Amino acid sequence: MSRKETKSATLPRGTAPCAYRPFTVLKDLAASIAVSESPQRRSSQPGVAVGQGMSCCTEPSENEIELFWREMQGVQRLWPEGPNLVARRGPTLVPRPLTTEDAEVLAELADLVAGTAAFDITLSDEYVEGVVGGLDLRLLQRLRRGEFAYQDYVDLHGLNVEQAKARVDEFLATAVRTGKRCVLIVHGRGKNSKDQVPVLKRRVTEWLARGRWSRVVLAFCSARPCDGGTGALYVLLRRKPRERGKVRVATGVKW
Repeated sequence: MSRKETKSATLPRGTAPCAYRPFTVLKDLAASIAVSESPQRRSSQPGVAVGQGMSCCTEPSENEIELFWREMQGVQRLWPEGPNLVARRGPTLVPRPLTTEDAEVLAELADLVAGTAAFDITLSDEYVEGVVGGLDLRLLQRLRRGEFAYQDYVDLHGLNVEQAKARVDEFLATAVRTGKRCVLIVHGRGKNSKDQVPVLKRRVTEWLARGRWSRVVLAFCSARPCDGGTGALYVLLRRKPRERGKVRVATGVKW
């Protein structure tokens, strides 16, 4: 049986058999290829663009900028001053319509709080009484019985209407300022006036129920016989005025 001959690899001239390293040759070949593909080397070659094969962060060329502005000619911004942002509105709430009864109740409460509620006035013969709307009638009953002792009084006998008005204004302003709760106004029965008509009695009632003092008066009624009877009025005042600084008189008294 013939023996096969084994061919040995041909070594480079001058290389010892134990010193030959073929992978070193491959490493040098890979390094030379990397140098030939570098951006600097490609930029030096004619016909190759600088940005070809590079990242998106590369600055555009002058030709690309000129082309962009040529294509953008005539284009207008949608919002020259910036976008107009409109706040989103919430749902619109439709108020429930008030019934006639609800409206009347609210009106009465508003008048009572503001101190402008209408007075309920009762007249019978010479007796007179008035109470602000919504007031507890038990207070009026106590006033009738004289349970509120009057703390001060004013006598209008011998005065005309103008003089009586000034005297009542000054008297009530002082009473409110000093914290009086119940006072007595003696207006007379009008027996000595023309036609025996009690002019001051009617005017005092109007001043208390419809004038500026209606904001501080809760109730009034004819006095008991021992305090002047139908020729005088008990006047029950609020504990404090409802609106500060609303009442001013010529004497300079204000609250």
